[in-house]
Amino acid sequence: MEILLIRSLNAFFQLINFLLVVRVLLSWVKYNPQSRYIVLLFNLTDPILDPFKKLLNRLNVNMGMIDFSPLVAMLAIQYIIQPLIYTLIRLFL
Repeated sequence: MEILLIRSLNAFFQLINFLLVVRVLLSWVKYNPQSRYIVLLFNLTDPILDPFKKLLNRLNVNMGMIDFSPLVAMLAIQYIIQPLIYTLIRLFL
């Protein structure tokens, strides 16, 4: 049971990272903002990126046209959230 839960969470985190990378790559090209796939991508990634955008604005980390929130989000997921969840799973299961 524990292994299945950890594998499922790992796949979930990989999916989130993939969606964030796709969103970053889309910022470099022209895309149709009315496309249902683009709308879906933004609806899935905005709740993840918005807190990091607010945090970076509050810390006054403004680099002009470069948005570092996807990078900070991916690092936070990789080094803070993911290990914390795995630790909690091992403690309680």
